[in-house]
Amino acid sequence: MADYHSSSKPHERTRRDHSSETAEDYVEAIDDILKASGVCRLCDLAEKFGVSNVTVHRIIERLTNEGLVKTEPYKPLYLTRTGQKLADKCRRQHKIVYEFLLSLGIDPQTAAIDAEGIEHHVSPATLACFEQFTKSRQQ
Repeated sequence: MADYHSSSKPHERTRRDHSSETAEDYVEAIDDILKASGVCRLCDLAEKFGVSNVTVHRIIERLTNEGLVKTEPYKPLYLTRTGQKLADKCRRQHKIVYEFLLSLGIDPQTAAIDAEGIEHHVSPATLACFEQFTKSRQQ
């Protein structure tokens, strides 16, 4: 165990997770806004995340280059098929983590806040255990 903690492996995974965190948050937000109002614009995301339009523009440009978002100048944003799959995956992970935290007795507001961070860093194996634990508690 000491070898694992003294290695760079945990930090490598955390850095990798952080690099995808913004993309995950943005595709999920775009999907939420599209479902709620049918149209998602840069200003909607700027308001949701409390950042400038310039910041959103830079992130959307990156997500477009990564094949997650499609848009044209001065037009609404849409998710590509890949972007939609990522949004669906993130929503599922968030739900599993949130329900797991609730099953531990965490209050809903704290569980919602904590799930937002944990969902980006939990491994598939841990996520499966969270889901199994939660299902076993519901029976």
